[in-house]
Amino acid sequence: MSPSGRLLLTLLLALVPVLAMAPAASAQTLPPVTPADRVLGRADAPVTVVEYASFVCPHCARWQSEVLPTFKARFIDTGRVRLVYRDLPTNPQNFASAAALIGRCAAPGRFFAVAGSFFAGQPALLAGGEGRVWFDNAIAQSGLTKDQMQACFADPARQASLTAEVNAALAAGVTGTPSFFVNGRRLAGDPNLEALATAVAAATPGS
Repeated sequence: MSPSGRLLLTLLLALVPVLAMAPAASAQTLPPVTPADRVLGRADAPVTVVEYASFVCPHCARWQSEVLPTFKARFIDTGRVRLVYRDLPTNPQNFASAAALIGRCAAPGRFFAVAGSFFAGQPALLAGGEGRVWFDNAIAQSGLTKDQMQACFADPARQASLTAEVNAALAAGVTGTPSFFVNGRRLAGDPNLEALATAVAAATPGS
């Protein structure tokens, strides 16, 4: 088996602890943002948007390609919003959870490049493309070698952190992806640019 094939097999076999998740709850309290979160934007932005997503979710990929570029230019790059990405893997769980762990292992500043690779390659994967290519393309954006990635991936602490994040999402009542919260309030309906802009305006101090 090639090194890439061995890496993929390791990724998939390592997922068993990730799949033991707590049932969803009806609460709506999100965990606070911590240094472990993947954040795009200024730490002192007045509005925090938390996104729960899965790298194999077509709606998440569509939001990434159709909404995020304009949302980033209007709100994140101007300092009005910080975007916090959190994982909620969906079916197929083996691919989604493996991708989430790869993102968490990425070198500092490389997570969103990895995320972009996963989302860009998702249509080909779901159409029957080779999973190894999907993973390898994302790992190439991670700032790590395949050996470094494999070592990180095998760390039980990484798996535990993903499980904890998923369980916290379910405890907050998050049941699907993508789900968005604006300053702690869940965004109802389609997370299109107009809906997000309206929610950000309402949450902005002094608005």
